[in-house]
Amino acid sequence: MIDFHEILDRMNLKQRINFDTVYQKMARAWKRDGVRPKVMLHSCCGPCSTAVLDRLSDVADVTVYYYNPNIHPEAEYRRREIVQQEFIREYNEKTGHDVKFLAAPYDPDAYFDAVKGLEDEPEGGARCRVCFFQRMQATAAKAKELGYDYFTTTLTVSPHKNSQVINEVGRQLEDEYGYSYLPTDFKKGNGYLKSTQMAAAYHLYRQPYCGCLFGARDQGLDLEEIRRDAEAFLAKCLPYSDAAARL
Repeated sequence: MIDFHEILDRMNLKQRINFDTVYQKMARAWKRDGVRPKVMLHSCCGPCSTAVLDRLSDVADVTVYYYNPNIHPEAEYRRREIVQQEFIREYNEKTGHDVKFLAAPYDPDAYFDAVKGLEDEPEGGARCRVCFFQRMQATAAKAKELGYDYFTTTLTVSPHKNSQVINEVGRQLEDEYGYSYLPTDFKKGNGYLKSTQMAAAYHLYRQPYCGCLFGARDQGLDLEEIRRDAEAFLAKCLPYSDAAARL
């Protein structure tokens, strides 16, 4: 299976790396060699997974891994999990793909421990990098445990996330731990626009903040109102929630 270092070795690393170009070259190599790699895809929410799955599912067998201990409050975490799972079900029905779904246990203490001392960092700063690392490392470990070929994340589809930082984290995880990372910049090629269009077409809930307590605080959001809305949503679909796949 091709490693992204093989692509980088042939690129001019003095220039800013276009990680979408790296991904496309890897995808063409898979098609040329007649292989479909198994990809463990970290996803933060249903809307962000839309265009990403549309791009990946044509060339790889994808499992969405929902691991987001940063999301607060818990009711909001559960709501996003259900929206993610329901989107995958509908997407598979409409496209004929067979995207799988796994959800990790909710563990907010792990997040708060990881970002201790960084609570007042600005959005997009050091706290966010730690958050990226935590979620991507868990995804990489799950991919290795289950024998997947690559791990990656939907995070690069967002125009509010620094794809260079996210890919640096992925490269660090591969270099330090030996996990096979799939570099991406899913916002490229109108990826973010397509994600908004697909989210609307599938009538997906679009959350107003990344998920963490600190980001919501800095945006001036009312987390109590968000909690009430999420709990009302959960009350309508409790049986489905109870049936969610978990590891």
